[in-house]
Amino acid sequence: MGRVGKWLLGGSAALLGVVLIGVVVIATQFDWNRARPWIDAKVTQALGRPFRIEGDLTLGWRRPPGETGWHAWVPWPQFSANRIVIGNPSWAKQTQFATLDRIDFEVAALPLLDKRIEIPVIHLVNPALDLERRKDGSNNWTFKLPAGQPSAWQLQLNDLAFAKGSVSYRDELLAADLKATVDTLGKPIAFGDVLKQQEALSRRGAAPKSADGALPAAPTQPYALGLTVQGQYKGTALSGEGKVGGLLALQDAARLFPVQARLRYGDTQVVVVGTLSDPLHLAALDLRLWLSGASLSHLYALTGITLPATPPYATDGHLTGRWQAGASHFQYQHFTGRVGSSDLAGSLSYEDRVPRPRLSGELVSSQLRFVDLAPLIGADSKASKQQRGDTSVQPAGKVLPTEQFQTERWRSIDADVRFTGQRILRPASLPIQNLQTHLLLQDGVLRLDPLRFGVAGGTLDGKLQLNGRQAPMQGRIDMSARHVKLKQLFATQKAMQSSLGELQGDAALSATGNSVAALLGSSNGEVKLLMHDGAISGTLLEEAGLNIANIVVYKLFGDKTVKIHCAAADFVASHGQLDSRMAAIDTEDALVSLSGRIDLARERLNLTVKPQAKGLRLLSLRSPLYVRGSFAKPDVGVETGMLLLRGGAALGLVLLAPPLAALLPLTALSPNQGEACQDLFAQMRKGPSAPSAPAARR
Repeated sequence: MGRVGKWLLGGSAALLGVVLIGVVVIATQFDWNRARPWIDAKVTQALGRPFRIEGDLTLGWRRPPGETGWHAWVPWPQFSANRIVIGNPSWAKQTQFATLDRIDFEVAALPLLDKRIEIPVIHLVNPALDLERRKDGSNNWTFKLPAGQPSAWQLQLNDLAFAKGSVSYRDELLAADLKATVDTLGKPIAFGDVLKQQEALSRRGAAPKSADGALPAAPTQPYALGLTVQGQYKGTALSGEGKVGGLLALQDAARLFPVQARLRYGDTQVVVVGTLSDPLHLAALDLRLWLSGASLSHLYALTGITLPATPPYATDGHLTGRWQAGASHFQYQHFTGRVGSSDLAGSLSYEDRVPRPRLSGELVSSQLRFVDLAPLIGADSKASKQQRGDTSVQPAGKVLPTEQFQTERWRSIDADVRFTGQRILRPASLPIQNLQTHLLLQDGVLRLDPLRFGVAGGTLDGKLQLNGRQAPMQGRIDMSARHVKLKQLFATQKAMQSSLGELQGDAALSATGNSVAALLGSSNGEVKLLMHDGAISGTLLEEAGLNIANIVVYKLFGDKTVKIHCAAADFVASHGQLDSRMAAIDTEDALVSLSGRIDLARERLNLTVKPQAKGLRLLSLRSPLYVRGSFAKPDVGVETGMLLLRGGAALGLVLLAPPLAALLPLTALSPNQGEACQDLFAQMRKGPSAPSAPAARR
């Protein structure tokens, strides 16, 4: 090397030494607090929000961890700042968006030569965030950064660590006011361990399988942070706790992010264990989901999905889905559970579509308790209503359910769900074997088509439509009873075991109203019934719970079982008034007719029962009976007075002949029924014979 080269090398070394000495002197002797106003101003300008460092700002140096060779001799700058504050927009309720007690980080020195700011880890001490959103959708976590040319510098942050933090969240759109705390778990927890813990806590240890036989996919990263939350959501208390992966793992869209949470919202409890894909953009989820609560209808506030009122429930299944603007799709697959004392299983699918989302699927109950269906129409007991949080009260003296249908929710979602109750557990007086229906909800119009019950060896088949778009709601029901076996209808009664008779019937009613009571109280249409080769007694009717009919039969026939050759009825409904066009029973002792009105709107009865004895065996059957009063407290007695007796023929069977033609199609369903009812129809056409002697009074 020449003399000039040596001079240049020596000069460069001397210059580098002076620079290093200057850097060390500045780093160790310079008071960096003097730079705080300049830093505050620059960061405020960059964020568009007030920023300040209220505590000490220091710069130190340390050897890089884990480096060997000559790299170990290049020190890394280490920055520390105390009490950092970022302000909120002027409209926010709180003045501060974020606060930090302390922040520490160091920067790798050599990558700076390549315009890369590489930070191995940032340590935060007690960070706190205040998040707010207004009704117009504006929020305080979206920063308006100044426009400009993209920076040539790149930032790489490898890890974020903190001991404890907190987040406040107020959202006027969601009516939410929540506070959460976040803390490290001390040591990472494996995904499988958390799943096993939750299975042990659940009511049922058996894990449901998804369509492909798999449980939620296990992530490659463990749980790192624990969190708790409490506050109000839509006016109801919400609290919970959970675990998630590390914060920086949120940035890695290729890695599954672990999530575990237990939330309590009012009387509803939601538990999830599983993973999120690309969690910052909520790309997809794969979760084991447990749900429980007082009523499925209470999930509406959390999910926006309209579900019916039910007894307390609990389910366990596999939830998968993917978020996509206007096309999100979620599936709750192969879940099992209980509703009341009934079991429930199936799969449901939710699609976010325009103009309304859609819920579809199939549900099956292998053992369905009939009493668990009562909340669907508000017919459950007061204690049951209180258990599911229903504050409505059935008015004193009212028998028909008055609880209002929540039709305002029906237009928030469409539905296509099939339900099968394979075996119905019911009282002996209600011989319903099974249930099958197809629920369709389209733009506020609810249809059950078909609505099919297996009843006493026959079927009760029809369809129901409720138009929730109208106020009051419009409804229509068409039902038919076919081949209902009397022997099975009263399976516990020996007197009925020799019966070969069947029951047939048709009903078609339309109405308006927002409750069962209002619908029946405004109904229009007709009801027809035909039965042959049966029997009747007070014991039979008492077992069936037909108390009014029980009293009438007792007054007519006493305690004995009476053979029925044929029974026929044709009622017409007009504005809630159910009038008898014809109603007659042909027994071995008498021919009995019924006339009058059933007022469904006021729940009142005004009926006259007119018996005509066959021969002289039961002269007392000449006296008519009245059935009056309310549904809750009916009054049955004997009509008195010669005028009434003389006018009894006017209420007799001659008035029943015109509607016969309407009942003839029902006789075609059973040849035996047609034969058994011929005598009754013949006597109706002929009319009653005049009494030869005054009737004895009962």
